[in-house]
Amino acid sequence: MHKHAHQPRLTRVVLVLVALAAAVLYLARPPPIEKVRALGYAPDQIRESRLKTANASATHTVRAAFVILARNSELHALRTTVRQLEDQFNARHNYPYVFLNNEPFTDEFKHAMEWATSGDCHFGLVPYEHWSVPSWVDNVRAKWAAATMDEHVPYGGSSSYRKMCRFQSGFFFRHKLLDPFDYYWRVEPGVEFTCAIHGDPFRFMVENHKSYAFTITLREFPATVHSLWATTSAFRALYPDYVVPNNTLRWLTADNGKYNMCHFWPNFEIASLAFLRSQQYMAYFDFLDHAGGFFYERWGDAPVHSLAVAMFLNKSQVHYFDNIGYYHRPFQNCPTDPGFNSQYCFCNANRSMLHHPDSCTRAWLDL
Repeated sequence: MHKHAHQPRLTRVVLVLVALAAAVLYLARPPPIEKVRALGYAPDQIRESRLKTANASATHTVRAAFVILARNSELHALRTTVRQLEDQFNARHNYPYVFLNNEPFTDEFKHAMEWATSGDCHFGLVPYEHWSVPSWVDNVRAKWAAATMDEHVPYGGSSSYRKMCRFQSGFFFRHKLLDPFDYYWRVEPGVEFTCAIHGDPFRFMVENHKSYAFTITLREFPATVHSLWATTSAFRALYPDYVVPNNTLRWLTADNGKYNMCHFWPNFEIASLAFLRSQQYMAYFDFLDHAGGFFYERWGDAPVHSLAVAMFLNKSQVHYFDNIGYYHRPFQNCPTDPGFNSQYCFCNANRSMLHHPDSCTRAWLDL
């Protein structure tokens, strides 16, 4: 009896020792190669600003910039986009550009963007911590989720795409290069600006007290956001004071009380950085991030931004730029006013996303 009485205690000791050994091995494991590589980057690979002499005395009434996440391999697609943006708008305003990449930009990329733009150019490396799988995510579960989703939805099996969605949801606005700015205009390689842009959208946002603006709305793939609505509801229950009384959550709510999949398409968005840096938004992103859905499912920055806008802003703070011609394959926003379109645009208004059955813009305008 005496001998057997010690066996449970001995078993517990062995289990504790095994757990400690596993913890030591976990902490002693080599860091990911991407993290090791990042330690060797030169300062100008991490952040570099190339300023134009012509802009030295220029002042902008709005501290704003274009923000572009791009790969070196996307140079030629981006050069076409930037030239259109310059011709249609920025050559008359000289707003700066912030280019971000999870790998260092090449000199070829930097020179090409300098030559293509009128504004100053700032090039930044995304920190490893902002483009990685966080420590609390179960990698086995995440890889299984990606494998099972691979054939069903676009980028369903891509780990890199998930990292990008997480970065665009919660980190791009924290990059040091964006610290001087109050507003941003997101641009992506390969998009087209199909109309002359009159006036200044940045000044419009400030003068009309707008915090978020869009051109296209559509619906998300349900398989990518199985638990996003439930997780958001849990956040709202914990932080009811963060949700403004005159919110627009009804725009995102189906008749059965669940998420209707509507969202703003954020590859074009002009927004206040104060909104994303707010206590409400930061708490919301942190709540989502620790739930793991960016990797266990494939939560995109589109529904995340849209849910945040619906909770934390009232409708008067959100604007639809119906007069900005914009094309991101396969959808476009094209001004429907015949006179404006024929004089300033080269898009087909009949093909505007506004008329598409999966567009949620008319529902937004009807709120």
